Amino acid sequence: MNILITGANGFVGKNLSAELEQNTNYIVYKITRETTEETFEEYCKKADFVFHLAGVNRPKNEKEFMTGNLDFTVKLVNELKKHDNFAPVLITSSIQAELDNPYGKSKKAGEDIVFEYGGNNKVKTFVYRLPNLFGKWCRPNYNSVVATFSHNIANGLPIRIDNPDAKIKLLYIDDLINEFKLAMEDKEKRNTEGYCEVENVLEVTLDDVVKTLNSFKQSREDKFIPNMEDSFTKKLYSTYLSYLSENDFSYELKMNKDNRGSFTEFIKNVDRGQVSINISKPGITKGNHWHHTKNEKFLVVSGEGVIRFRKYGEEKVIEYLVNGNKLEVVDIPTGYTHNIENLGETDMVTVMWVNEMFDPNNPDTYYEEV
Repeated sequence: MNILITGANGFVGKNLSAELEQNTNYIVYKITRETTEETFEEYCKKADFVFHLAGVNRPKNEKEFMTGNLDFTVKLVNELKKHDNFAPVLITSSIQAELDNPYGKSKKAGEDIVFEYGGNNKVKTFVYRLPNLFGKWCRPNYNSVVATFSHNIANGLPIRIDNPDAKIKLLYIDDLINEFKLAMEDKEKRNTEGYCEVENVLEVTLDDVVKTLNSFKQSREDKFIPNMEDSFTKKLYSTYLSYLSENDFSYELKMNKDNRGSFTEFIKNVDRGQVSINISKPGITKGNHWHHTKNEKFLVVSGEGVIRFRKYGEEKVIEYLVNGNKLEVVDIPTGYTHNIENLGETDMVTVMWVNEMFDPNNPDTYYEEV
């Protein structure tokens, strides 16, 4: 199936191309500003489905709105008709098409051309009026406030917000691409006016966006993982990470070191506990304590050792031999004093999970040797 994409270098076009190119059943024809007339004509002749994503939204001259959003649409449908190619056509418009401004008028004019073309030639058409989009590869300081805020906060640059309580409607790029794929399968959703609709449109305030983005930046310090159960937070975090500087992908953790080894907090979550990395020197034993409610999981990933248990008030000692060559998780039940000893000749590395973060006012940790 030959897929033609205009505006293939744009935010939506780049994400759509990247997705479709993973499917060997598709041949993707990309039309950009550099595409020659001969190539444009060839693609229009061969296309089995057309995504018309090209457009103008930040021109130097208002007249360019009509040139980019209307004239090129006319050129596209005329080229398709010239070759008797009645492949389905999908066009991206904007919610501003409802407004009386130069940009909105140009998008509405482009919509009308596509609707007319479809009606006159029995061509299936899809017209999407899109809200503000966000996601990876969106250009900052252009026409996406989320892209601008993500880029600036990720890179320590100032942001400007005039009305924190202003609400905006947002659509995540992957959700849009999924809708496009449904349209290719004739599974689109339409309203009573014939426009295609997308699901998962989010409405948030600018203050919500900024606070959430700042929490992502702070998470490198406090180690708190964002709440991925919240759809907006999950999608915004993926977006935020894509704007990190190439020299800023990594960050150091504080290693609490002594002659026994080290203990390093990795990630925290309010309702899912904490993950830490414990390194024990050869011959070192750590632990010798028990908990009422707090529980843990130990996973030795390098080295070898033994985890010992003794039920509180009893004498029987239980031992589990562990090593990095056989990954197995050992649960630490409540009411059992426990320790872990490095039996090898190299450092033993253990990933430790605890169901709750440490609370100095209620540590629930009682010393007692196994």
